[in-house]
Amino acid sequence: MPKRGKLVVFTAPSGAGKTSIARAVLNHRDDIQFSVSATTRPQRIDEIPDKSYYFLTPSEFDAAITNNEFVEWEEFYAGNRYGTLKKEVDRIRSQGKHVLFDVEVNGAHSIKRLFGDECLVLFVLPPSVQVLRDRLIERNTESEETLALRLERAEMELSKADNYDCVVKNDILDDAIKETIRILSGYLG
Repeated sequence: MPKRGKLVVFTAPSGAGKTSIARAVLNHRDDIQFSVSATTRPQRIDEIPDKSYYFLTPSEFDAAITNNEFVEWEEFYAGNRYGTLKKEVDRIRSQGKHVLFDVEVNGAHSIKRLFGDECLVLFVLPPSVQVLRDRLIERNTESEETLALRLERAEMELSKADNYDCVVKNDILDDAIKETIRILSGYLG
């Protein structure tokens, strides 16, 4: 039976670069697999069910909550919910691979609480709130309303940065990736 993998959690405000760093880590190490999240939001045209997300109806999501099937979940903008299913984590770990998460701060806290020392949480810190705002605007995916909500939430998330195992400042993406890979090499071997 293969050794169970560890958990690596990336968390940060939207626009800090956690997904870009996570993708680089996945390309660098073949012993890590991305945890696919479940969501109630509608599938986008370029998304593949069970690869991009597990798309659940609101009633399926409710049933999973009731049955304690999530390691973490949260409701976001427009009432959409996102979460990580326990069976997804078990599937990856049973293959002897490490699990990589890209989640918000409350989800990261929940995962750390459940898995303790089997889990490393990295907080990706943007250079400033203004840079974060600029990155979100450049994405061209936010309305003025959702941009304001994300920036408001970012202030709360940034205040929790010191609550995690490591903080990686993403001022220059390549440097942040190198620092993250160095940290993970020490943690995962």
